[in-house]
Amino acid sequence: MSAKRGYGDPVISQEHEQVVFGRDPRTGLRAMVAIHSTALGPSLGGCRMRPYADEQAMVADALLLSKAMSYKNALAGLDHGGGKAVIWGDPARDKSRDLFLAMGEFIATLGGRYITAGDVGTTVADLDVIHETNPWTTGRSPDKGGSGDTGILTAYGMQQAMRAVAKHVWGSDSLEGKVIGISGAGKVGGRLAVHLVREEGAEVVITDPLPDMVAKVVEQVPVEVVSSTDELISRPLDIYSPNALGHALTMDVAQRLDCTAVCGAANNQLASPEVATVLAERGILYAPDYLVNCGGVVQAAEEIPGFDMDRARGRVAKVYDTTLRVLERAQAEGILPEQAAAEEAEERMAAGSGAFRRF
Repeated sequence: MSAKRGYGDPVISQEHEQVVFGRDPRTGLRAMVAIHSTALGPSLGGCRMRPYADEQAMVADALLLSKAMSYKNALAGLDHGGGKAVIWGDPARDKSRDLFLAMGEFIATLGGRYITAGDVGTTVADLDVIHETNPWTTGRSPDKGGSGDTGILTAYGMQQAMRAVAKHVWGSDSLEGKVIGISGAGKVGGRLAVHLVREEGAEVVITDPLPDMVAKVVEQVPVEVVSSTDELISRPLDIYSPNALGHALTMDVAQRLDCTAVCGAANNQLASPEVATVLAERGILYAPDYLVNCGGVVQAAEEIPGFDMDRARGRVAKVYDTTLRVLERAQAEGILPEQAAAEEAEERMAAGSGAFRRF
């Protein structure tokens, strides 16, 4: 089947264990899976669908995301390495049942070295279809044996991470009265806003280009709405939280932000490594995204033994302790939180058996 569908041979990059491309002319599928590491176990990460500008952009995204998943899974204490699947297409226009069946077949050729989940551009319903041809699928609907939308525990984990950031910065993990700006009010950012207002007593300012997303939040809790991310980053904030697509923290944004800390769920927030340095020089604490946004992958991993929400929620709550530990390590060693988080992740990966690396 793989030869018929034009699935390519593995391609090994300098950092990644395996990179595989998939193409199915019949359904229009153009995709790839990047496996960064299986040192701790089979790789686990979401399946993203985006209308990339070109193949180079698709490859760059998958490589960055899969490496971040290795770090995220290691810091979350999961026995999984990092991987990512991406589909090159517009989720608003190019989705079809046959396309996702073909995607499932493509992922299945890896024999369990990569376990997929949800991400930007894919839904629980899409994952249910992928699972029909690929047993290594999480993020499915509850009636299919899954846990549903992983944004639920991603948002909860972000709440706990913000409390840890507050403890590190202000000496108390209370977020009451803190002004928190949320860019991206979708399945994570929207839920996060509700948690922060209802349970923490924070003052939340949100922005999202989709009016429906904003309306869902406004219907639930009182928040201030601004017209754009550009307007949001110009506001005085205690915490800025980017929760949409990656590379939100550009050099321009880093130089204009008026906040004390950055803590958001978007993946690959740094447009370049130098941005973290600029933030630090300006006295802005950056909590690395792969450190704080692990709730979704923990939720997905908890499906494998049979999902239990209480058990999963308890495991996600540990992000508070992990975030605080990494921030304290960075302060004690005089290094950036990004470096401290990467070092801790790499230390755990290095201690892994690597037993799953066999092709």
